[in-house]
Amino acid sequence: MPPASALLDWYDAHRRSLPWRAPAGAIADPYHVWISEVMLQQTTVTAVIPYYHRFLERFPTVEALASAPLDDVLAAWSGLGYYSRARNLYRCAQELAALGRFPRDVDSLRALPGIGAYTSAAIAAIAFGAPVVPVDGNVERIAARVFAVEAPLPAARTLIAKKAATLNREKAARARPSDFAQALFDLGAGVCTPRTPTCMTCPWNEACAARQQGLQGDLPRKAPKAQRPTRYGAHFLLVDPSGRFLLRRRPEEGLLGGTMEMPGAPWRDVSWSAEEASGYRPMKDRSSKLSWAPAGRVKHVFTHFTLFVDLYAARSPLALNPADDDGVFLSGEDILHMGISSLMIKCLENAMLAMTKGG
Repeated sequence: MPPASALLDWYDAHRRSLPWRAPAGAIADPYHVWISEVMLQQTTVTAVIPYYHRFLERFPTVEALASAPLDDVLAAWSGLGYYSRARNLYRCAQELAALGRFPRDVDSLRALPGIGAYTSAAIAAIAFGAPVVPVDGNVERIAARVFAVEAPLPAARTLIAKKAATLNREKAARARPSDFAQALFDLGAGVCTPRTPTCMTCPWNEACAARQQGLQGDLPRKAPKAQRPTRYGAHFLLVDPSGRFLLRRRPEEGLLGGTMEMPGAPWRDVSWSAEEASGYRPMKDRSSKLSWAPAGRVKHVFTHFTLFVDLYAARSPLALNPADDDGVFLSGEDILHMGISSLMIKCLENAMLAMTKGG
């Protein structure tokens, strides 16, 4: 078993300074830990820091987050992706505000909306000193190497998590659960890195079974990835005489749920012809007054598929009143205060550029 005391000594000398991390010897704010951990899912520390500062400035407390309009929360989240996380964050804040406090144990935390096994363990360990090991990608990689688990991910994930849970068995780790959890994160982020671990500076190098076998650079193994499928969409940018854009809200559930989008066709596995896509134009009852023109194609990569969106754009010569299913006209300033995905920002920018070039 790798010595917990050696890791903690290393952490005391090399701990990262992060905006959500309490100073040495201080107790972490569970709200700060929670927000940072949700933001860090699928996103790097460097990318998260400016979002974290802006989010905390706008919503400094659980109560402020719970009482804010959902559109404000989605707007503050814009650019981080995975908007279901923002919606769950909002729902969770409302439950926490009603409860009046953060639960202190893993099971109670995990019962809250959007808080899974890792996040509940991270909050419990870091903010409340629970003697648990939160297993994120960094800790998973450390455990796979320390115990030389050669079975590939994702099938080996349960086994690796069980191994990781034993890393804090020593008294030193249980005396400092918050620091021990964060030490693991820092070790994985700065030393036990994915491709080129710097084993010579690792406090656990002598106890690492993978290093003893010369496997550290190969673990954790991963099963071959399935080819990412391709999907296709078509969206329409309509600009009114005052320069406002027609946008509608996506369904609450599903990918990019609740965010604003340009009207268009559903995403599918085959490309949309211009004729097919025309059936999804907004303001179809006014189509004779609108001159739609192709406005390019946008590529956007999601975790599970690649999306190609064909764009069409038109300017309305008259002020129009859209039907409910067409959406609403919004100014650029309005859009900034509503939830809009990076995909739709990309579509808007490309369609506007095409319109400008086309006169």
